[in-house]
Amino acid sequence: MALKRISTSQVQPGMYIHGFQGNWLSHPFWRAHFIVGDDERLQTLRNSRIDAVIIDTERGVDVTEREVPRHAATAQRSPLARRAPRVAAARPPSQPNASAAFRSGPTPLTREFGNARRTADKARKVISEIFLEARHGKAPRVIEVAPVVEDIYASIQRNPYAFSGLMRCKAESEFIYQHMLSVSALMISLARQMRMSPNDARLAGTAGLLLDVGVSRIGVSLDAVGGRIDRIAPETWQGHASIGHDLLAADGEVPEEVRRVVIRHHERLDGTGFPQGLKDAEIDIFSRMAAICDTYDHMVSGALGEGSLDPAQALKELQRTTAFDAEIVARFVEALGVYPIGSFVQLRSERIAMVVDQNPSEPAVPTVRAFYSLPKNRRVAEKTIVLSNCYGEDGIIGVADLDGLDLPPIEELREQLLTGKSGAA
Repeated sequence: MALKRISTSQVQPGMYIHGFQGNWLSHPFWRAHFIVGDDERLQTLRNSRIDAVIIDTERGVDVTEREVPRHAATAQRSPLARRAPRVAAARPPSQPNASAAFRSGPTPLTREFGNARRTADKARKVISEIFLEARHGKAPRVIEVAPVVEDIYASIQRNPYAFSGLMRCKAESEFIYQHMLSVSALMISLARQMRMSPNDARLAGTAGLLLDVGVSRIGVSLDAVGGRIDRIAPETWQGHASIGHDLLAADGEVPEEVRRVVIRHHERLDGTGFPQGLKDAEIDIFSRMAAICDTYDHMVSGALGEGSLDPAQALKELQRTTAFDAEIVARFVEALGVYPIGSFVQLRSERIAMVVDQNPSEPAVPTVRAFYSLPKNRRVAEKTIVLSNCYGEDGIIGVADLDGLDLPPIEELREQLLTGKSGAA
């Protein structure tokens, strides 16, 4: 090992980063050891405010004369480059090549689905340990949380829909862990749609992962109440926001943005939220995002006691209320699609189908897998239909009603259809 301290302006592609010098708030990455590529990581590193980096010249290239000029590095790190994130209008996506097979990301959803499962299983163990420590009054450490967020972020980069799709399939007893993972992924997806920087997207993911850490100390297990928040006394449930904030405040390394989300994710623009009754401009942008992601996941999981809503129906409910930031809700719909992965829809062909992939350029016309005939009143051979390419031969007429149909449990059915392992005739 041959370690050398260099400035961020000297970082070049091919260098092996061994570590960083500077506090967590200035840290642009979640893993200290990696090879620098000629990509987003290099630019993010040069734009950061860390003091210096440590490179290992035995595992990567050494400093050469191809260095970024000092004045250029200074300009890149100017305060103007670190302005608070704003809600940006969605950029019009590039049109897909009509002759190419449709894919929603660099990695096909079915392949990334397996990666997402492994990420979720590993993450659940970390969250379980964090909760156990929190019950004993020990604050979660950023170094423990960071790898989980990085893995979720990487999965969403490969395919923006697979991880959230997986969260709609899993039906396990660890309701709170499932919720935290889901909200983390939703926050990252929303941040990407809002064109936030990679670092802000990771901050959003961290906030989503930790927003309910205070539940560990309210004295009620969500497993004991079947994941139903409505079965917990309001004064008991509402305490989790302040408790979680105080836990994180005990660790000086947790960013202020994350701590604010933990105490504010139940605040509402109309002032009806808790614990502080904030409204409008008093609520920061990350907390506005978290309120939407948190509520959406509660809706589709049935945690609010009103039954599990179809993902597409949950989006409609979010759009109807004035409690949330309408512009951010619009970006949220764009991120998930009008009919998110896992939504059950009725087609004009009198079949029921489930949304299995998205076309980012046409969010209202996803890819579906038809599996049930209404006239025949039974499951039929599955057929995948790319609605954006079927030239109007079929289409969605609305959210499907599955009540009374001879079907497996919803979470099991979703997983069968997403993985193509239903074995239906």
